Amino acid sequence: MTIFNDHWEERLAALWAELDTLEAHTFIARIDAMAAELPPDAAIGLFERGGARDSCGFTELAIPLYKAALDNGLTGLRRRRANIQMASSIRYLGDPQTAVDILTAEMQAGSDELDGAVRGFLALALADLGREREALAISLTALATYLPRYNRSLARYAQGLEKNRDV
Repeated sequence: MTIFNDHWEERLAALWAELDTLEAHTFIARIDAMAAELPPDAAIGLFERGGARDSCGFTELAIPLYKAALDNGLTGLRRRRANIQMASSIRYLGDPQTAVDILTAEMQAGSDELDGAVRGFLALALADLGREREALAISLTALATYLPRYNRSLARYAQGLEKNRDV
């Protein structure tokens, strides 16, 4: 069994770069083989196996793997990605409220380069629940952080939408 290291990460990144050139089952098998180099309950391996299934259209098979990865102590950006991806999958399968719950908690868990993704998927789930005004406010808030100009104005308008969402 291979010990997790930078070389493993490089090989994993190279395999993910091949996603669009491989058949789904081949890609999943190759991810599974890489995960098998780690201990069976390794959170990173479980997460990558879930991501492979999700990316290949087997969403319902991905969710239990994301949950297992989180339960086994997944950390860092992968932990956040697991929550984003799991929430997106749960929403896609018809449970936007659970997605909102996961992503709202994720917004409160800290800030990093994935903030825009958290807000984007949260906005989709809110729109599915008929909370379009709130979804728009969250989307505009996320967008404002990327603008070279007008970012403060846009953020203030987004706050106004949020405050007046029941109007």
